[in-house]
Amino acid sequence: MNKNYCLSSEELLKAEAALMAAKQFGFIEEAGFPAMEQRCALANEEKRQKLLAGEVVYGVTTYSYAAYLQQELTRFKLDFLCGKAKNYVYRRITEKEKEDFYCKNRDLFTDFYSESYDYEDVKEVIEKRIREEAYDGYLADILCQFCERM
Repeated sequence: MNKNYCLSSEELLKAEAALMAAKQFGFIEEAGFPAMEQRCALANEEKRQKLLAGEVVYGVTTYSYAAYLQQELTRFKLDFLCGKAKNYVYRRITEKEKEDFYCKNRDLFTDFYSESYDYEDVKEVIEKRIREEAYDGYLADILCQFCERM
């Protein structure tokens, strides 16, 4: 059965690349959609058992495959941005790089009244934005490998 998880063909490829990256980073044991479906079923069963035991369950009590996939992809990306990848060597981001990013993207660091946040207040956010570029580049490399196989 061909499932699309409520994604276009292009989004499906990106999701597959993100699952492969998550395995390479040490976030999951097994990549691929069948493995994701197994993790979803396990998560659903754990929530069902908690509900049966009268425990509080926060959030949804049953995931669809599409919802679980999105939850996983978000968690993997956030874990990468927070520096939690075990099998990845994060490059050092210099103060100058962060300051340059801040200067070039001032519009990202303003409030409702167009007042700029101080650099010191957004330094950690800047580092994560720079890491996000590295994450997106990593996924792009995996997608290129997909194309080479075709």
